[in-house]
Amino acid sequence: MGLHIIDEANRCLNCKKPMCQQGCPVHTPIPKVIQLFRENKVMEAGEMLFENNPMSVICSIVCNHEKQCAGNCVLGRKGTPVHFSSIETYLSDTYLDRMQVKTAEKKTQKAAVIGAGPAGMTVAIILAKKGYQVTVFEWKDKIGGITQYGIPEFRLSKQILDRYEKQMRQLGIQIRPNTTIGAVLKIDDLLRDGYASIFVGTGVWKARNLGIEGECLGNVHFGIDYLASPKAYHLGEKVAIIGMGNAAMDVARTALRNGARQVTLYARGMRIAASSSEVAYAQLDGAEFAFGKEIRRITEKGPVFVNSILDENNKIIGFEEEEEQVEADSTIISISQGPRRKLVRTTVGLEASEQGLLLVDENGMTTKEGVFAAGDVVHGSKTVVHAVAGAKIAAEGMIRYMESKEKGDSISE
Repeated sequence: MGLHIIDEANRCLNCKKPMCQQGCPVHTPIPKVIQLFRENKVMEAGEMLFENNPMSVICSIVCNHEKQCAGNCVLGRKGTPVHFSSIETYLSDTYLDRMQVKTAEKKTQKAAVIGAGPAGMTVAIILAKKGYQVTVFEWKDKIGGITQYGIPEFRLSKQILDRYEKQMRQLGIQIRPNTTIGAVLKIDDLLRDGYASIFVGTGVWKARNLGIEGECLGNVHFGIDYLASPKAYHLGEKVAIIGMGNAAMDVARTALRNGARQVTLYARGMRIAASSSEVAYAQLDGAEFAFGKEIRRITEKGPVFVNSILDENNKIIGFEEEEEQVEADSTIISISQGPRRKLVRTTVGLEASEQGLLLVDENGMTTKEGVFAAGDVVHGSKTVVHAVAGAKIAAEGMIRYMESKEKGDSISE
């Protein structure tokens, strides 16, 4: 443990109205955790973090702290905020392997979790702790979802996910890898086989395309696909990335670590969607940025742009006519992603928005009774901690639903 972690804890003012806690989407009890840490009660502090957020160790590493806990710390108004994330990482990482989670008396009811991303893992752990028999259905071979296949190893060690899987299995959670619900097996099959409630946390894995000429060329790829298995790609030395979100920064940094010599990210305006820390890391790694570039098409040589015309507020008001051919060995489109629609197409009564996002009520229940959802498949691509926040609501909704079904009541009663 670095001395700076102790120093950071000692800087905490233990505010009566902790703005840091309010700024956290899952309202981590930061002052209480820090106080336990100061008292050398490491396991108690780790337990408090895990009880509030089962994905605590992951969130401590990948969260956008500058907009959440650190960004709301009162010390940051005139100086440097308390970097709680480093304290949380130490506590959560220490607790993960040593924890002995007590589960409630085993219940007869079974619950299914579709998708082993942060939302699905959270729901599975909460339900297992309550004594429910939980089976997780994951369409890929490993758990973790976006944390496994979308966040690079240099940002998040995959060993952490292996440790999570071990703990989940010790909780009695069964995991079926390489199993897609909505294909051979459907939600109705799960209901037929006695699952009392079902959670959907399938994320957003369908890349959003630009709808321009050249997207089908052999040297054009989508960012979400590239991050899942970068070793399978041969990008060449010059790479052009369309987009400037956090995922695009990960694409750029990954490409530079896998042989690319020159990586440039392009935006049609002057705005960078990624967090400032992710931008800083990408710049340190050697990524370059080009603004005011509207892509028109992609050729074998690379993307073709026109310059955006901006007003005094940097708002796009038009585009120049002259085109610019940028030479690139590969072009990667990383602008956004959406949900796949297999479940909606194969499940009567399950409704989604025009964007394909599942519709849920205040309990996290979808339009199909007994089926709940949270995470990116509900609110679109957001952060891990937002997925956890929604998953906690859905898990509580599932518990109330299963309890009411056992009593023969409705969930609202």
